[in-house]
Amino acid sequence: MASETERSGDGDPVPWLDAEEKEAWTGLISLVLLLPGRLEAPLRAASGLTLFEYMVLSQVSEASGRRLRMSELAFLASGSLSRLSNVVTRLERRGWVRREPDPDDGRYTLAVLTDEGYALVVAAAPDHVRTVRRLVLDPLTATERRTLARIAAKLRVRPADFD
Repeated sequence: MASETERSGDGDPVPWLDAEEKEAWTGLISLVLLLPGRLEAPLRAASGLTLFEYMVLSQVSEASGRRLRMSELAFLASGSLSRLSNVVTRLERRGWVRREPDPDDGRYTLAVLTDEGYALVVAAAPDHVRTVRRLVLDPLTATERRTLARIAAKLRVRPADFD
């Protein structure tokens, strides 16, 4: 490994990771890269949904009147507005979601969950929750779960960061 005083191409010193920092970083990146696939595989097998599609349907299913502004939904589902728009288009084709102008402010578009979409997310939820418990929550103590929530809040990347 390079020394801590080595400089980058622009001449600035490079603050290399120490062993503890490297352990934290490699642990986080393995979660970011590997966990979504492990959460998605059972969803795909049982319902044909991707993890992001499930997150979209789930968030709308929990909203008042089963409707959410697209911009709010992008934030809640942890996706960019452009990614959400593409997914909602696919969900519309399947008859699970429809778009409507927001009656309170026509500048916004609502994603509205259809009865078929609601039935799908209700059917998919139990297996998904079991997977989340098995892979994420059950291995942690209550204190570790609270710590994870605080860490996630500090590191939260907002979908708008990618638009």
